[in-house]
Amino acid sequence: MPEPSRSKELPVSLLTDPVMIEACRARDFGRVFQLVKARAGIYPSMIARRCDLTPSRVGEVIAGQRQLLHMDVIERISDGLHIPGHMLGLARRSWETSPSLEGAPREPAEAPDSAVEHLVAGLPPGADEGARSPAADTEISARLARHMAETNVNALVLEQFDADVDRLARDFVSRPLPLLIPEIRTARGAVFRLLEGRQHPSQTRHLYVVAGWLSGLAAHVSLDLGDRSGAATHARTVVQCAEISEHSSLRAWVRSFQSLAAYWAGDYRRAGDLAQAGHSEGRGPGAGTIRARLLSLEARARAAEGDKHGALRVLELAHEARGDGDAGTDELPGVFSFPEAKQWAYAGTTLLAVGGDEQIRHAISASNRAVELYRAGPEDDRSPGDLQAAHLDLATAYLAGGDVEGAGAKLSEVFGAEGYTASITIRLRHLAALLGSEPYRGARSAVDLRAHIHEVAVRPALAGNPTELR
Repeated sequence: MPEPSRSKELPVSLLTDPVMIEACRARDFGRVFQLVKARAGIYPSMIARRCDLTPSRVGEVIAGQRQLLHMDVIERISDGLHIPGHMLGLARRSWETSPSLEGAPREPAEAPDSAVEHLVAGLPPGADEGARSPAADTEISARLARHMAETNVNALVLEQFDADVDRLARDFVSRPLPLLIPEIRTARGAVFRLLEGRQHPSQTRHLYVVAGWLSGLAAHVSLDLGDRSGAATHARTVVQCAEISEHSSLRAWVRSFQSLAAYWAGDYRRAGDLAQAGHSEGRGPGAGTIRARLLSLEARARAAEGDKHGALRVLELAHEARGDGDAGTDELPGVFSFPEAKQWAYAGTTLLAVGGDEQIRHAISASNRAVELYRAGPEDDRSPGDLQAAHLDLATAYLAGGDVEGAGAKLSEVFGAEGYTASITIRLRHLAALLGSEPYRGARSAVDLRAHIHEVAVRPALAGNPTELR
């Protein structure tokens, strides 16, 4: 069936959207094509025809498998989609003189003329003859003032969004995700719709911060479901929001999330480098516990990579960051905070990976401390997934000491759950593999425990009260 005829012009709201502007500036045509599809309804097959590309090539660009670098191709994209030349680093295109483009951005040198034309266009009939008169100038100033005053949000709307993000971040720790997913999606949709309208610059920055935190929640949902590709897409949106809003805490947090995702994908070096970038870049990670979180993530990744000395050194820095009296409080609670219990749990995992009798003893102490703190905390802040992870670390530590029965006792704290997040399932499978190796292979207690792990590891994810990957 042929595609419906669509206007060649892209919506002005899309051409002036900071996300589209940045994608064009970077010549990120995968992102450009996605935005054109979502905001203008121009699907890949139509993009291919307009830009004289093959549909498969467009699909590869959108999937991130191909980059478009040749100038003639970039010019065809500009002409085919009617993206103003200056947005892609090109000269003004011949079609940009069309009257229908008066509302679209022009090259920076001509922006003042465009603004004057737009304002003068609304003057009363006959005003062109007196365009040089003081009255015409006064009317332009009045219209400019009214234009700048227009906004589709107010302080109460922004306050409500902040309250929603705070509540969702807190609920994410203990409420079932199936109940939260629709709320997160609804809130994100509302913010994105507002961003398509007009606000004062400070209000726009505020909305981008809200959009960033909500996209961070969506990223955690995807990661918990094992959808790494979806999680990466959401994380890139958070990066965009953090850069546009110049929000240091959001920027640092998304680095911690990307490090987390890389760790559970088994890319330990990248996980460590992302965490290090988050706490060491010149702009700073922001206030609160985010520095301790990033350092703890880096330590765990370095240990998993085999850098034992580096892991212990960074782990010590993480403890110092927690004790720093100037750290301040976290901007948001719940999934965006880094409680002391979680830091002890990270320490236990790190020390286990470092290995050796002394570090394993320290790992058992750290994991036990994490369990104590989780159980002592308020029930609404208690993370079932984090408790399970701490028990799994303890089971691994006992197993490293040859105590299969002790490991089984700790695993019994995990087996009662109705379902697990992706990280808990990965940990269970690692334990099963360890039980199937020497010196446990063939031992009846190890065989039985391994069979029990295989039985519970196939339970559906997110059936109970999952929390984020840790």
